[in-house]
Amino acid sequence: MRELRTLTAGEIIDQRPLSRFQILTILLCGIVLVLDGFNTQSIGFLAPAMAETLGIPVRNFGAIFGAGLFGLMIASMAMGSVADRWGRKWPVVISTLVFATFTLLTASAASFNQLLILRFLTGLGLGGAIPNVVALSCEYAPSCLTSVVVGVLMCGMPLGLAVGGLAGYMMIPAWGWRSVFYLGGLLPLAVAILLIRWLPESVRFLALRGSDPKKIARFMAQIAPDLESANVIFTVPQDCRKVGFPVRDLFTGGRATGTILLWVQFFMSLVTLYFIVNWLPELLKQAAMPVSAGVMVLSLFSIGSIFGSLAQGFLMNRFGSYLVLLVEFGGCTLLAGLLAFVATSFPQTMAVTFVLGGCVTGAQSGLNALAAGFYPTSMRSTGVGWALGIGRIGSIVGPVLGGVMLSMELSAQQILLAGAVPPLCAAAATILSNRFQDNSSAYRVGRDAGGDFVK
Repeated sequence: MRELRTLTAGEIIDQRPLSRFQILTILLCGIVLVLDGFNTQSIGFLAPAMAETLGIPVRNFGAIFGAGLFGLMIASMAMGSVADRWGRKWPVVISTLVFATFTLLTASAASFNQLLILRFLTGLGLGGAIPNVVALSCEYAPSCLTSVVVGVLMCGMPLGLAVGGLAGYMMIPAWGWRSVFYLGGLLPLAVAILLIRWLPESVRFLALRGSDPKKIARFMAQIAPDLESANVIFTVPQDCRKVGFPVRDLFTGGRATGTILLWVQFFMSLVTLYFIVNWLPELLKQAAMPVSAGVMVLSLFSIGSIFGSLAQGFLMNRFGSYLVLLVEFGGCTLLAGLLAFVATSFPQTMAVTFVLGGCVTGAQSGLNALAAGFYPTSMRSTGVGWALGIGRIGSIVGPVLGGVMLSMELSAQQILLAGAVPPLCAAAATILSNRFQDNSSAYRVGRDAGGDFVK
């Protein structure tokens, strides 16, 4: 008889290049994020057309933006904990079905109250998907590629915005703004069917939970087909089997300072991102540019975001998380301030927003990778979900503050200058994180007992 070997899923994944099975899993997660980005951010460039058709003052859309993001916040926090207890796959599938359904219903909205409710319900689906696709992708990626995989994965959000912007540019004149919501609902419905069939459960989670060894072996055979599955047990050490950690455990084991400062970075980063995405078209309109200019500038912002996300993982691996994030948040501060003075020039605005997109979304991508690596498998979805949830508070504050400043009749230049404050605060939190943790948990990498990469 052949000798029975006991290995951890993390060891096998970390020691081998990505298989087609892993690439397909990460690709499916990326598609979910593209659709998530489309549905989360398309409301920003649709707002002027919707306001005109429905007779809703555009300044009132701050509350509608905030309702969707409030749903995102709640679901990010709740679904992360659910996934750490029950698994990643079905929360992703259910979340995709939820945001698809309510996006379709938004196309029939006829009043402010209807939009408010439907955007909140759509946000519940959108928020439930993000932490779980990030966690699932990281758990199928070798530890040395975590930052790169998350960087590539997070291209889905700006790519979704770019696709939405181009779709809106072509579809709104022909069929009106409602057609964009129909497209944004039908696509995820089709993708959800693919997810049910092709998206696997996290094999690291299954091993952590002590699930059916034969099921784990089937997944691992697609990652390492040369292993003789019948003679290998994929497991984790007994002391790592606890699942479903409560939120308080995010503050134990030396993680408290890292968790708090990570939350500050997420909060300020998403204030910046959603302030720009939701209000830049309207602010450019106030600066005497046509509505189409706002849509095109946002599309260019998204293209810059894609480049920033793609480069983020390689930059973090090469120069370290601290230096890259500090440069990006500093760049966001300078570029947001510069935008206030060039907003009357379309070519200069395009150039600044392109680079700004790369910086702000690159930084957000880096924070997602940082959060995914900071927490072990047993609490990864909870950790990522709560970091994103706290960030979503910032994503609510950003649009609402923009609406408040518009109602105060501040100039477009004054409002854009205010947009430089949040990334400056994020840069300060990055400096504090490096200083007070002595280059430890938030920026150094180690391994947990189950073979997972942790910060």
